[in-house]
Amino acid sequence: MSRIGKVPVLIPDKVKLAVNNGTVSVEGPKGKLSQSFDPAVVSVTLEGNQVSFAPVGDSRLAKAMYGTSRSLVAGMVKGVTEGYTESLEIQGVGFKASLKGKVLDLALGYSHPILYPVPEGITVTVGETPQKNPLIKVEGCDKKMVGQVTADIYGYYKVEPYKGKGVRILGRHIRRKEGKKTA
Repeated sequence: MSRIGKVPVLIPDKVKLAVNNGTVSVEGPKGKLSQSFDPAVVSVTLEGNQVSFAPVGDSRLAKAMYGTSRSLVAGMVKGVTEGYTESLEIQGVGFKASLKGKVLDLALGYSHPILYPVPEGITVTVGETPQKNPLIKVEGCDKKMVGQVTADIYGYYKVEPYKGKGVRILGRHIRRKEGKKTA
């Protein structure tokens, strides 16, 4: 049984949470989120200012999913109160990023610009690092969506291990390799 699932999720004062037939809706200062859970697997109960979860039945799926359900709702509550942020840095000669309305324009050394439409509910800002490299900041209340947008931008030009140029996610280590040796 999950030990995480037994701990109830506390709801802050500025957050409204509603449980309706297996669907949990959370509304806060940063936005609105909702998630559906199978009522035949997980029971969700709202008691005062906390939400608790319990497996329905004794199946292996129910025991696995009620901890996952609790973790998802805790992430939703954190998202609507604090929000999630990921930062990307672009390194390389001539590599640029600019924001044109709701479209992120990336110049990553290809023969064409990469135009990435920013999804609804996500805020993207473009700035500079102290080393004058472009810095892209992805913000939003949905953790999954912020991670997906970050992964999409990172996937256009992953950091190559020899020179270190490309799009890198700040906070992650890139293993560098030694170049070819001459005899």
